Amino acid sequence: MTNAQMTAGVPMKWVGPLRVSGNVTTVETDVPLATYESPLWPSVGRGAKVSMLAEDGIVATLVDERMTRSVLVEAVDAQTAHTAARTIEARIDELRDVVRACSRFAELIGVRHEIAANLLFVRFEFSTGDASGHNMATLASDALLQHLLRTVPGISYGSISGNYCTDKKATAINGILGRGKNVVTELLVPRDVVETVLRTTAAKIVELNLRKNLLGTLLAGGIRSANAHFANMLLGFYLATGQDAANIVEGSQGVTMAEDRDGDLYFSCTLPNLIVGTVGNGKGLDFVEANLTRLGCRAERVPGENARRLAVIAAATVLCGELSLLAAQTNPGELMRAHVQLERDKQTVKVGA
Repeated sequence: MTNAQMTAGVPMKWVGPLRVSGNVTTVETDVPLATYESPLWPSVGRGAKVSMLAEDGIVATLVDERMTRSVLVEAVDAQTAHTAARTIEARIDELRDVVRACSRFAELIGVRHEIAANLLFVRFEFSTGDASGHNMATLASDALLQHLLRTVPGISYGSISGNYCTDKKATAINGILGRGKNVVTELLVPRDVVETVLRTTAAKIVELNLRKNLLGTLLAGGIRSANAHFANMLLGFYLATGQDAANIVEGSQGVTMAEDRDGDLYFSCTLPNLIVGTVGNGKGLDFVEANLTRLGCRAERVPGENARRLAVIAAATVLCGELSLLAAQTNPGELMRAHVQLERDKQTVKVGA
């Protein structure tokens, strides 16, 4: 064995087109998915077909965006920690200047804190332009931490990361406050499309979503999450577009909603933790550059607009796969038949297995 860098090849296909509208962009586009789970391609493709048959397609609303990093400092006691927290909050304009001095694109937009015993956890929230912002937020937080240690009495260094961010972990705080792009997608599917393309009814999908995604996840102890498989679509999309794939951990948190509107199906996926970027680490690979260009996410735009476009396309892709899977699961045997047909080695499959 050598230390030479190797490339792991993951099968990738473009599926679609899907139609997206909303407060970020209006576009019809195919989407790339890199996955070993081959049934994902036709499943997302079916959801994309539905989006093209709906009047407005998938309406994607970006409701918030922020990258976070938390630092940990130790105080003499809880009262000193509380005083330090109040001091930090009062100096936010001063802290913004510290961030601007170390980054062209990072902007401090919020500070939150938590105190446990004599420990102070400070959660910095940044806008990061077209980058997902991991390194940018850490660099800015390091500068902020050094500044605070010099100027705030009674505190000492604990850690550059206090796990109150929270990075690549499923936590309540990310589900509540968001980390990355917070996107809500909505789709109104006419009755005839539900019946002919999805081969089910709105009533069946609503009932399954309630029993499986909401009640089932509650019984399982899910954290701020109620969905069937957001992670599948996110991983395929993240790998195809050069994202940090481990961020599907928090990215998979989110809520699926479904309503029967006189036979038409209202279907929505809320994703509060979409962590994507169009510049930065991972984007220099040729296939990533080609995919981002084809998605229209490498154009000359105001910083941040390409990443927002990528986020809403990612969220729309999630909705397509989520809708298709739930539709399949309303019909006995459909899911397994698809996997046997598309994924399993036919020589190992026995009739009736």
